[in-house]
Amino acid sequence: MNAIVTVVGRDRVGIIAAICGRLADHQVNILDISQTILQGSFTMVMAVDLTASSTPFGELSNSLAELGKEMGLSVRIQREEIFNAMHTI
Repeated sequence: MNAIVTVVGRDRVGIIAAICGRLADHQVNILDISQTILQGSFTMVMAVDLTASSTPFGELSNSLAELGKEMGLSVRIQREEIFNAMHTI
Protein backbone atom coordinates (compact mmCIF):
# COMPACT_ATOMS: atom_id res chain seq x y z
CA MET A 1 0.00 0.00 0.00
CA ASN A 2 1.18 3.51 -0.78
CA ALA A 3 0.53 6.56 1.36
CA ILE A 4 1.20 10.30 1.45
CA VAL A 5 2.99 11.92 4.40
CA THR A 6 2.64 15.68 4.91
CA VAL A 7 4.76 17.76 7.26
CA VAL A 8 4.16 21.44 8.05
CA GLY A 9 5.73 23.72 10.65
CA ARG A 10 8.39 26.27 11.44
CA ASP A 11 11.71 25.48 9.79
CA ARG A 12 14.48 24.05 11.94
CA VAL A 13 17.46 21.74 11.63
CA GLY A 14 16.75 18.01 11.55
CA ILE A 15 13.15 17.80 10.32
CA ILE A 16 13.86 15.64 7.29
CA ALA A 17 16.27 13.42 9.23
CA ALA A 18 13.75 12.85 12.04
CA ILE A 19 10.82 12.05 9.77
CA CYS A 20 12.89 9.77 7.52
CA GLY A 21 14.35 8.04 10.58
CA ARG A 22 10.90 7.36 12.02
CA LEU A 23 9.71 5.96 8.70
CA ALA A 24 12.81 3.75 8.47
CA ASP A 25 12.13 2.47 12.01
CA HIS A 26 8.82 1.15 10.66
CA GLN A 27 10.33 -0.27 7.43
CA VAL A 28 8.54 2.34 5.29
CA ASN A 29 10.20 3.06 1.94
CA ILE A 30 10.24 6.65 0.62
CA LEU A 31 9.29 6.73 -3.06
CA ASP A 32 9.34 10.48 -3.65
CA ILE A 33 9.88 13.60 -1.59
CA SER A 34 9.31 17.31 -2.12
CA GLN A 35 10.08 19.98 0.42
CA THR A 36 10.27 23.73 0.49
CA ILE A 37 10.66 26.59 2.92
CA LEU A 38 8.38 29.57 2.43
CA GLN A 39 8.97 32.60 4.66
CA GLY A 40 10.29 30.40 7.46
CA SER A 41 7.59 27.73 7.18
CA PHE A 42 8.72 24.22 6.27
CA THR A 43 6.48 22.04 4.13
CA MET A 44 7.17 18.52 2.90
CA VAL A 45 5.14 15.96 1.00
CA MET A 46 6.35 12.37 0.70
CA ALA A 47 5.02 9.42 -1.26
CA VAL A 48 5.81 6.25 0.69
CA ASP A 49 5.42 2.50 0.27
CA LEU A 50 4.21 0.56 3.32
CA THR A 51 4.46 -2.89 1.73
CA ALA A 52 7.43 -4.03 3.85
CA SER A 53 6.08 -2.52 7.09
CA SER A 54 4.43 -4.79 9.64
CA THR A 55 3.24 -1.78 11.66
CA PRO A 56 -0.55 -1.31 11.55
CA PHE A 57 -1.51 1.89 9.71
CA GLY A 58 -3.10 3.49 12.78
CA GLU A 59 -0.01 2.81 14.89
CA LEU A 60 2.23 4.35 12.22
CA SER A 61 -0.03 7.38 12.01
CA ASN A 62 0.11 7.82 15.80
CA SER A 63 3.89 7.43 15.80
CA LEU A 64 4.32 10.14 13.17
CA ALA A 65 1.82 12.45 14.91
CA GLU A 66 3.67 11.97 18.21
CA LEU A 67 6.99 12.83 16.58
CA GLY A 68 5.38 15.90 15.06
CA LYS A 69 4.06 17.00 18.44
CA GLU A 70 7.52 16.59 19.98
CA MET A 71 9.01 18.73 17.20
CA GLY A 72 6.23 21.34 17.00
CA LEU A 73 5.11 20.12 13.56
CA SER A 74 1.97 18.80 11.96
CA VAL A 75 2.79 15.34 10.58
CA ARG A 76 0.01 13.35 8.89
CA ILE A 77 -0.16 10.20 6.82
CA GLN A 78 -3.05 9.25 4.55
CA ARG A 79 -3.62 6.26 2.34
CA GLU A 80 -2.82 7.32 -1.22
CA GLU A 81 -6.29 6.53 -2.58
CA ILE A 82 -7.94 8.69 0.11
CA PHE A 83 -5.45 11.52 -0.45
CA ASN A 84 -6.11 11.41 -4.20
CA ALA A 85 -9.88 11.33 -3.74
CA MET A 86 -9.77 14.33 -1.41
CA HIS A 87 -7.73 16.35 -3.89
CA THR A 88 -9.66 15.53 -7.05
CA ILE A 89 -11.77 18.34 -8.43
